[in-house]
Amino acid sequence: MTFPLYIPLGPWQVHPHFFFETLAYFLGARLYFVLKRRWADPLQSSTRLGVIAGAALGAGLGSRLVHLLDEWPLWLEGQVTTASLLTGKSLVGGLLGGLLGVELAKKLLGEQRSTGDLFVLPLCLGIFLGRLGCFFTGLEDHTYGVATSLPWGVDFGDGVRRHPTQLYEAAFMVFVAALSLLLRGRELRQGDLFRRFMVLDLTFRLGVDLLKPDPRPLLGLSGIQWVCVAGLLYYARDLPRLWLRRPGLPVQTDAR
Repeated sequence: MTFPLYIPLGPWQVHPHFFFETLAYFLGARLYFVLKRRWADPLQSSTRLGVIAGAALGAGLGSRLVHLLDEWPLWLEGQVTTASLLTGKSLVGGLLGGLLGVELAKKLLGEQRSTGDLFVLPLCLGIFLGRLGCFFTGLEDHTYGVATSLPWGVDFGDGVRRHPTQLYEAAFMVFVAALSLLLRGRELRQGDLFRRFMVLDLTFRLGVDLLKPDPRPLLGLSGIQWVCVAGLLYYARDLPRLWLRRPGLPVQTDAR
């Protein structure tokens, strides 16, 4: 296999990152609207649109800022270009930025109910497809892992067999989606499905990024890992309920 692996689409050869990212946005949005109809969204349409707008704006800004934070040392060392530094995006930054955007939108709209559960499965699907795009893009995407002698190591074109960390995350999203479907309707509070998704994703990224050749300028952690730590601290008060839950109790409303 040669990387990047361009996708044949009629007379065109489409870059895998663009192809899978576009597919992720399209199918994620389609799944969201299907679930919105089937799961009886409690929010009014105007409120939901405001929440989506807040999520989109926050995700866009957060993904850029966290990418800058994480790639800045590589830029200083000349390992990434200025264009890559300014145009790259971070999934972790997008998730946490989207979370902050939603919370701000809810305050402006006077909405106190939790709004995140409907986003869980679309996010799992979007991240799964996005990471496939990262994998097929190869070295230029800067999401690959360190060298490994394990049999599933992948040579992305530089002669070094590396951890396919992109596929690790794609597989993890399949697990999170299955767990979310299993636990849907059994949560103690509205929004716990989304909180569990965030805790699982942040914990996974905190661990899997140890397998990436990223600079770790502070206490052995990269910029993205420190952002993951901050996100987990935000959810710290929810952890006992999420992992020591007692099934059978009625669902409670929650302002977050």
